[in-house]
Amino acid sequence: MLEEFCNSTFWNSSFLDSPEADLPLCFEQTVLVWIPLGFLWLLAPWQLLHVYRTKIKRSSITKLYLAKQVLVGFLLILAAIELVLVLTEDSGEATVPAIRYTNPSLYLGTWLLVLLIQYSRRWCVQKDSWFLSLFWILSILCGSFQFQTLIRTLLKDSNSNLAYSCLFFIGYALQILVLILSAFSEKDASSNNPSFTASFLSSITFSWYDSIVMKGYKQPLTLEDVWDVDEQITTKALVSKFEKYMVEELQKARKTLQKQQQRNTQGKSGERLHDLNKNQSQSQDILVLEEVKKKKKKSGTTEKFPKSWLVKSLFKTFYVILLKSFLLKLVFDLLTFLNPQLLKLLISFANDPDMYVWTGYFYSVLFFVVALIQSLCLQSYFQMCFMLGVNVRTTIMASIYKKALTLSNQARKQYTIGETVNLMSVDAQKLMDVTNFIHLLWSNVLQIALSIYFLWAELGPSILAGVGVMILLIPVNGLLASKSRAIQVKNMKNKDKRLKIMNEILSGIKILKYFAWEPSFKNQVHELRKKELKNLLTFGQMQSVMVFLLYLTPVLVSVITFSVYTLVDSNNVLDAEKAFTSITLFNILRFPLSMLPMVISSLLQASVSRERLEKYLGGDDLDTSAIRRDSSSDKAVQFSEASFTWDRDSEATIRDVNLDIMPGQLVAVVGTVGSGKSSLMSAMLGEMEDVHGHITIKGTIAYVPQQSWIQNGTIKDNILFGSELDEKRYQQVLEACALLPDLEVLPGGDLAEIGEKGINLSGGQKQRISLARATYQNSDIYVLDDPLSAVDAHVGRHIFNKVLGPNGLLKGKTRLLVTHSIHFLPQVDEIVVLGNGTILEKGSYNTLLAKKGLFAKILKTFTKQTGPEGEATVNEDSEEDDDCGLMPSVEEIPEEVASLTMKRENSLHRTLSRSSRSRSRHQKSLRNSLKTRNVNTLKEEEEPVKGQKLIKKEFIQTGKVKFSIYLKYLRAIGWYLIFLIIFAYVINSVAYIGSNLWLSAWTNDSKAFNGTNYPASQRDMRIGVYGVLGLAQGVFVLMANLLSAHGSTHASNILHRQLLNNILQAPMSFFDTTPTGRIVNRFAGDISTVDDTLPQSLRSWILCFLGIISTLVMICTATPVFIIVIIPLSIIYVSIQIFYVATSRQLKRLDSVTRSPIYSHFSETVSGLSVIRAFEHQQRFLKHNEVGIDTNQKCVFSWIVSNRWLAVRLELIGNLIVFFSSLMMVIYKATLSGDTVGFVLSNALNITQTLNWLVRMTSEIETNIVAVERINEYIKVENEAPWVTDKRPPPGWPSKGEIRFNNYQVRYRPELDLVLRGITCDIRSMEKIGVVGRTGAGKSSLTNGLFRILEAAGGQIIIDGVDIASIGLHDLREKLTIIPQDPILFSGSLRMNLDPFNHYSDEEIWKALELAHLKTFVAGLQLGLSHEVAEAGDNLSIGQRQLLCLARALLRKSKILIMDEATAAVDLETDHLIQMTIQKEFSHCTTITIAHRLHTIMDSDKIIVLDNGKIVEYGSPQELLRNSGPFYLMAKEAGIENVNSTSF
Repeated sequence: MLEEFCNSTFWNSSFLDSPEADLPLCFEQTVLVWIPLGFLWLLAPWQLLHVYRTKIKRSSITKLYLAKQVLVGFLLILAAIELVLVLTEDSGEATVPAIRYTNPSLYLGTWLLVLLIQYSRRWCVQKDSWFLSLFWILSILCGSFQFQTLIRTLLKDSNSNLAYSCLFFIGYALQILVLILSAFSEKDASSNNPSFTASFLSSITFSWYDSIVMKGYKQPLTLEDVWDVDEQITTKALVSKFEKYMVEELQKARKTLQKQQQRNTQGKSGERLHDLNKNQSQSQDILVLEEVKKKKKKSGTTEKFPKSWLVKSLFKTFYVILLKSFLLKLVFDLLTFLNPQLLKLLISFANDPDMYVWTGYFYSVLFFVVALIQSLCLQSYFQMCFMLGVNVRTTIMASIYKKALTLSNQARKQYTIGETVNLMSVDAQKLMDVTNFIHLLWSNVLQIALSIYFLWAELGPSILAGVGVMILLIPVNGLLASKSRAIQVKNMKNKDKRLKIMNEILSGIKILKYFAWEPSFKNQVHELRKKELKNLLTFGQMQSVMVFLLYLTPVLVSVITFSVYTLVDSNNVLDAEKAFTSITLFNILRFPLSMLPMVISSLLQASVSRERLEKYLGGDDLDTSAIRRDSSSDKAVQFSEASFTWDRDSEATIRDVNLDIMPGQLVAVVGTVGSGKSSLMSAMLGEMEDVHGHITIKGTIAYVPQQSWIQNGTIKDNILFGSELDEKRYQQVLEACALLPDLEVLPGGDLAEIGEKGINLSGGQKQRISLARATYQNSDIYVLDDPLSAVDAHVGRHIFNKVLGPNGLLKGKTRLLVTHSIHFLPQVDEIVVLGNGTILEKGSYNTLLAKKGLFAKILKTFTKQTGPEGEATVNEDSEEDDDCGLMPSVEEIPEEVASLTMKRENSLHRTLSRSSRSRSRHQKSLRNSLKTRNVNTLKEEEEPVKGQKLIKKEFIQTGKVKFSIYLKYLRAIGWYLIFLIIFAYVINSVAYIGSNLWLSAWTNDSKAFNGTNYPASQRDMRIGVYGVLGLAQGVFVLMANLLSAHGSTHASNILHRQLLNNILQAPMSFFDTTPTGRIVNRFAGDISTVDDTLPQSLRSWILCFLGIISTLVMICTATPVFIIVIIPLSIIYVSIQIFYVATSRQLKRLDSVTRSPIYSHFSETVSGLSVIRAFEHQQRFLKHNEVGIDTNQKCVFSWIVSNRWLAVRLELIGNLIVFFSSLMMVIYKATLSGDTVGFVLSNALNITQTLNWLVRMTSEIETNIVAVERINEYIKVENEAPWVTDKRPPPGWPSKGEIRFNNYQVRYRPELDLVLRGITCDIRSMEKIGVVGRTGAGKSSLTNGLFRILEAAGGQIIIDGVDIASIGLHDLREKLTIIPQDPILFSGSLRMNLDPFNHYSDEEIWKALELAHLKTFVAGLQLGLSHEVAEAGDNLSIGQRQLLCLARALLRKSKILIMDEATAAVDLETDHLIQMTIQKEFSHCTTITIAHRLHTIMDSDKIIVLDNGKIVEYGSPQELLRNSGPFYLMAKEAGIENVNSTSF
């Protein structure tokens, strides 16, 4: 039929059977024209419908659009001209063949349709339609056949059908132009993210990403450079979509859970009925009781919660992406198996001299096309999977955050804050990892099945031997993996121990320096590190064996398979086709076999995470139904028969409370500890479970919790708490909450940055900020849970009068105040006395006193205890610890007990300025501080507020890592080892090339002999040498890996040793300006990178590099011309790599920088939940979290795209290498045999993967070597003076203990003012000296100067005739003794805490303990002296810790004792004991006491009064009291009239 239609032959195979092959013209004009047209017409309606449904505002007309429309218009005109020509042409034939006018008419319709489609795309964001691009590509490909046929006919006969041919050529050129134009992307006004507007070609090759890569190469990327994510995948959109499905699935899951429980219950009650034979209800009761008991027994083991709904809802949310990626992966997997078949065809082509050359070219092109489609499919598939992974992580993270805001207390109790944050960080990450590889489950199985099928076709049953070996090696590898996992677990424990010690060393670094104990602790760390490195080495050796097996697998498998194949039957001869096709198939098989166990194990891990997430997200929400909001009520708060509990299983904490509170009242709630005061407040806020009754509330609530909750941010942010700034009210609040004096001291005022959990504020400051936050919010009801506990008496009075009291800022508001301060009670409207969760009494102060009930009793006992208003203190502003802000010395500020246990980080309070940074780094903080004060003078602008940013910004490296760092690491490994390692790897490569060459020689035998006369000796030699070469590869890899395991362990050891030694010798100022966390991070994260990841990356890099080199060498030995191709390709490759590495490195940094705020904000939220709920700020926090996650998401998204951008380009280079090498094989067919072709191409096919890996590894090494850089940064920290110098003090020094200060001056850091400005005084032997002075007068600087914690800025200190600056630090510090202000202990035995060097005998230690009044306590402990002290001494009371410090001093028995008086820590009794002991035991010593309470030093021989770094008075107490100087005034304040009135 088609024959008549064209009037010529449609198909004849003889056309192809010639060196000048061609297709018949009729075939080209029918089938090849209709394929693209059919594609277009089938898809067009669907496409137009889609556009119509999703249309947006129509965009303006661009030049690109016009150009496309004009070109298609021309095509339309050409079709019309052709039709006209056909109809008017008078040819000699009787009838014009139908094809001549049907095709132009078809084209007329088609071009009109194309115009319509292009016009319709004006209403889309993406102007270029994917299927039009595909249509152009198809049309050009199919047209190319007709194009060359027409050219050939014209060459033979120049005027056959000239007009028709010309029209075709013009049309063909126009189509190519349109395709080129459609590769460009059109910008769209509505979106600045090029990924939405990218054309089809640009998006499959990720070319739209070029601009970012260029930008990243020129300068480090910032967050502004990274595009925002698409609307559909913002956190908000994802969560709302997910929640819809989650609610459905959860309900289903809950129903099934209930059914199960009912079934269980019925079953149980059935059994019971037989036993009890009583009525049903009773058995039910017993059942309930049993259930409760059971629950108590195994609470937490098998809890019932709705299961297996999470995966379903995630699937429903993301099924579209899953389906798309499924199709892409399927196409990729099927195409993978085309390669070996094509290879087979090419080899047979090379072996058959009679085949036409064009078939070779055809195969080469086909090779390239298949590889190209494969690459594009794979990259799009990866892009989708990783995007899916990120979206899943985002969804989970946001859902957890949302859940955390509504979770009931019952459910929340099961999780610590750390565990909750883990759900967000670890478990979400696990799910993300699994979704990345979820398709590998079916894909691996498919690949394994297909490879075995094709291998069977090649070699028959003998492949079972090879596959068997592969499968056998899986459990061996599994065994090794589990062994090495066990080692890693063991090592984690060692690492934890080491980090714990490091943490303690850094927290107590001051004590270590005072007592010169560094060497002892250094040795402890080194011991642990030794164990750790030993394990590390074992682990490295295991890994080497695993790599050895991995390497051996393909070699072993091919040796065994080929041997079996040739031995089974003498007719089987190995020829090139079989050998190289099978090798390619074995290479394909290797990947799924190694991946499958990994995928399964990550699935198992994820299923654990899934259960944890289901339990958390399926937990019960807070039930606030018992809290009723009623705006019409006449009472502000009304409790009606309210009983509330914290835990459903235990009894009620608040019982039957009836209480009415009128609007505007100030109600005080008092009661003993544990009487339920805070619970009453929590019940009002809806934090507790309702038993019965309800609470009615009118209006909004503000809440001040007992434990103040502070966010990481500025003080201003904390007080405003998301409200608008009203400057006048804000200033009022600051004044009323007594915050102004603090702001003066804090650098940067209210813009001072507060660390997380408020670590650089004292407890009192935190509480007052928390109060200011509530006061600033203009609420109706104020719930104040003991806001005055952490502040000093007179500050408390100030706050009561200005804020809470009858005339405070809050007058007229309803206030519920929980308090212990009895002296405010006369001023409140009503007092509620709580006891055991019920109200015992209520009424006004006078009524209750008159009643002579419980309240009056409590009052009596209280007044007895406190005596007159507390203790008098020396500081003028006596609020404890509150104005220390960031004063130059924390030592002289009485600290509250609570803050004592806070880690060393808080001794950050220590400093005013803190910043030796250059001007530029200061710009930010400067800008902030300028906002508040309109500074116009230049001078002030040049000096930014010092220390407003508490801590030096961590130095983030940008740009390339210096080469010297690589050298440092290599030097640490050792050059000798490096040479050996590289040598072993090179020999391995040589063996690899050898075995390939040998195989090709072996397969060449098949031409010389055919099966019948193949000599056995020849066959055995072939097998034997092949096996030996294979084994050699494995052995040398094993050798190289073992050597590198040794080398890297050695390097780790050296780096850690240098780091530790240097950190311990750093001066104190370094620890003050560097947060502990940052130093610990060097010992944790960076050292572990150097231990684990860096050596592995380096090893992989060398292997990849040599693998690529050897492949290229092999190709070049076969066809030397190939070198010409290699040179341009390698230039492109290197430049792509340089571009990519710069961008990727910065994106990875941005990812980690944007990720940690999400977690810290989350843990902040979890710890401040009650406050957030009370203020009803959930939405604001949700919003904040969404913004945080989106910011992180856009960095991750960008990073994923950058990887795909790279992969597409590298795979293109790999594909070109394959294409060119196959072309060479065809061109040089005459000189090559089939086995060479096979051997070159089977290796070239492998190169794509390796090229990709090489760049990955390069960027990974770049990322990981940063760890060495950061360690190096701290190895270079400048040290304090040497510990021991050549000049040693005389033995027995100091024998007398005379101290002379000679015009002594000192400053904290070079850029600061002097703290002591020229102190001169003589202290004689055995004198007792007291030092007093207001906060900041320089008392502690005196001690620091004596111990040379601070080096003198001028003058000197001479002890017994030796200038202390002339001897080593340890010689000095070992001879002085200090009893420090805060007792710091280390975890370890008691004995180690007293005597880390084992200098003293047990008797001496017991003697010291006896004198320190601790003997009975220690003797009473089970382990005595080896009793383990917990971290920071948490298992001892503060008094006991202080006494241990005294015992330390008693052991040392030196001639000079310095006492930094412990303040808030000790009760009066202990204090008395300490004073007595010191007077008795240290009578022969010179003692210097730094005092805060005057009565402790009234019996000194002399008193030094310091003010502003100078001595203002110096003399005996009697003299000083006679002159009315500064000392007299202080004494008067403290109520000390004469020396004898020092009674306690």
